[in-house]
Amino acid sequence: MTNNSHPPILTTGLQAHIAKAIGDAGGWIGFDRFMALALYTPGLGYYANDSRKFGLMPTGVTTVGGAGGSDFVTAPELSPRFGQALARQLAQALQATGTSEIWEFGAGSGALALQLLEALGPLVARYTIVDVSGSLVQRQRERLAAHGGKVHWVSELPAQMRGVVVGNEVLDAMPVKLLSRLENIWHERGVVVHQERFTWADQRTELRPPLEVAGIHDYLTEIHPQAEGFVRTLADRLEAGAVFMLDYGFPEHEYYHPQRSMGTVMCHRGHLSDADALVDVGSKDITAHVNFTGIALAGQDAGLQVLGYTGQGRFLLNCGLLDGLENAGLAERAMVQKLITEHEMGELFKVIGFATNSPVQPYGGWQAMGFAQGDRTHTL
Repeated sequence: MTNNSHPPILTTGLQAHIAKAIGDAGGWIGFDRFMALALYTPGLGYYANDSRKFGLMPTGVTTVGGAGGSDFVTAPELSPRFGQALARQLAQALQATGTSEIWEFGAGSGALALQLLEALGPLVARYTIVDVSGSLVQRQRERLAAHGGKVHWVSELPAQMRGVVVGNEVLDAMPVKLLSRLENIWHERGVVVHQERFTWADQRTELRPPLEVAGIHDYLTEIHPQAEGFVRTLADRLEAGAVFMLDYGFPEHEYYHPQRSMGTVMCHRGHLSDADALVDVGSKDITAHVNFTGIALAGQDAGLQVLGYTGQGRFLLNCGLLDGLENAGLAERAMVQKLITEHEMGELFKVIGFATNSPVQPYGGWQAMGFAQGDRTHTL
């Protein structure tokens, strides 16, 4: 699968670093390792370098390659109403679990943290951000300066924690393993160096998708051991509280549909998307859709209760997104529409919630408002 348009790999420090890792591993690394290096290598990876990543494309900007100043937009950048609606759910969860701390994973630009802090006020005694990106942490510190007394940063989970956990577009950035079925034989897809370029290479494997994929046609997909391991670790360390994860993805039977034969890995730069993760490494995001069935089972097997699962649009409506919108201007209404309409973020993005079995509210003791109508847990 060599592509002559690929740039030489030694043109950047990150590419040279990955090439050395491939050599040190015997000439081949799995895609999950490649993705981790591309995104998180300290000082060089996409999330660890100083490039601007989050924000709206300025009006009238049509240039390619990030000239608009950012690569993609997340829901909090579209409208502060996103954070205000989510805050209503978090407030209910704080009260139901008898906790007073918010834990946010991968806080990005800090936009969501600011919205939640302003909306929750005294309900939150401490707001802890878990982020591995030094450049993003600096941006968050600047944005959240007014709340400096409450906000704290850590780079890894503590041994024990209490509070309500939130992660918006976090799971999709966790490295995935690629599996390819070629001539009815399963392989793990990885990366090698060929003619000074990164190139795909497959090795036979005993790994399989969690569901059997009907047919014998060639098929490419992902499995998510790191995201599922993250949820299990979270469950192990969360003594009391709740978890809400928002991301794009599908339940298992949709994820491994026979017709979804090209996988879901995508790259994002300059508000444009492409499917070639081996090009321009370090200058663009690499993501994969979430298998929410796997996430639900990982949490449940580790002792968490699934509070609910639904589309982002329904979740936000349940949390009062439209309250007071009749007084909003046209531009604000348009942004809110993007959050909830099916052809925008409302259906592709999903929300899953978990809770611990706390003495304040045992399992089943409270109904999370975000799932009060339209809960789809039965489809997982």
